[in-house]
Amino acid sequence: MAAVDDRAIDDHAKGRIISDAPLSRPVPVALRYDPGRSPAIVRFVFPGDIEWSFPRSLLETGLRTPTRRGDVEVWPCGRVQTVVEFHAKDGVAVVQFDTAALLRFLRHTYATGTPTPSASR
Repeated sequence: MAAVDDRAIDDHAKGRIISDAPLSRPVPVALRYDPGRSPAIVRFVFPGDIEWSFPRSLLETGLRTPTRRGDVEVWPCGRVQTVVEFHAKDGVAVVQFDTAALLRFLRHTYATGTPTPSASR
């Protein structure tokens, strides 16, 4: 469920950290969007207040086709999963999400009335 306060969005999703281990590890992720702060940026916040900010358009495009900008890469993984890779100096975190959760988050961000990439062309 999204919390909307002055158009800010605070959704939550469960990601799965993908590693060499036989089983993936679930991780709660706060999906945030604040058009008053930066209308083109979404933020993924992990436990320990680890935050990654990147363009909303990167997330939108990455749901359909592999795309990368800077330290973040997004790509579809089958029909119902999306992978987001976060590259840092000390390694890479690979997190898999249900695509439906990310689509729901994007719909909430669009409901704030901020333009979508296709609407601004």
